[in-house]
Amino acid sequence: MKWSEFKNLDPNDMGNWPPLAQGIVLLFLFVMIVAGGWYFDTRAQMEELAQAQAKESELLKTLERKQYKAANLEVLKKHMEVMKETFGDLLQSLPNRAEVAELLVEISQQGLGAGLEFELFKPTGEQPTDFYVELPIQIRVVGTYHQFGEFISGVADLARIVTIHDVKIRRRDEKSGKLVMELTAKTYRYLDEEEEAVKEAAK
Repeated sequence: MKWSEFKNLDPNDMGNWPPLAQGIVLLFLFVMIVAGGWYFDTRAQMEELAQAQAKESELLKTLERKQYKAANLEVLKKHMEVMKETFGDLLQSLPNRAEVAELLVEISQQGLGAGLEFELFKPTGEQPTDFYVELPIQIRVVGTYHQFGEFISGVADLARIVTIHDVKIRRRDEKSGKLVMELTAKTYRYLDEEEEAVKEAAK
């Protein structure tokens, strides 16, 4: 058929169209139906399939992690026991509330024993954390490098944990030759049962 013949076809009388024209229209309708079916149905199924595949991949990774933990359960239990023991030892190095005052005296005695002159020894208030309380102490002492070293070494040798922070050393004056050391010493104590109960109630 020629294009001019297509233009003369009557849309209201498709039954009398030539077979070729009818075949072209049927083919066009078929393509439209298939495309519409893919767009409205198959595409949604493809998206669901992609989501299911992504979820399957995530579940497989979760399964692999759980299988690894199950296979290494005994090793993990032993590691947990070691960690508990280590944590218990660390707690033994922390003073309780009643022992804090004694520890502060021990720190000051280390300075006096080293021959230092205290200009400032000021606990600045407790700072609670998850399972322990931090106790910063501002210290300013006068002495020599040797005395400073002896003091810090003595504090490090205390049975309880004390850490030294923000150390600054300067000359006191030109005449005396003395030095001034400023630092923050931090000690720590664990929360007692009463404080733990208050904390849990607050949660």
